[in-house]
Amino acid sequence: MKSTKKPTQRLHVDWTRCDGRGLCVELLPDVLRRDPWGYPLARDGSREPAVPVQALRNARAAVGRCPRLALSLLATTPETRGRHSAP
Repeated sequence: MKSTKKPTQRLHVDWTRCDGRGLCVELLPDVLRRDPWGYPLARDGSREPAVPVQALRNARAAVGRCPRLALSLLATTPETRGRHSAP
């Protein structure tokens, strides 16, 4: 039986591309904050923070507008929900 519930989205930052311009932090202030050098950090301390449903539109905008193409949204499957990458 297939679930009708939409999967949670997680934000992935490709650290080899990110140069800390901060547009993503401006668009997702409830999900991200800046470190002292301007790089995004997840407010929840995870490597791939969950994006609340109400922030998905802004998350998609951040992914599309990232000048270094360092962001992507990942769907969280029921098997991976609740797992967090080690900081």
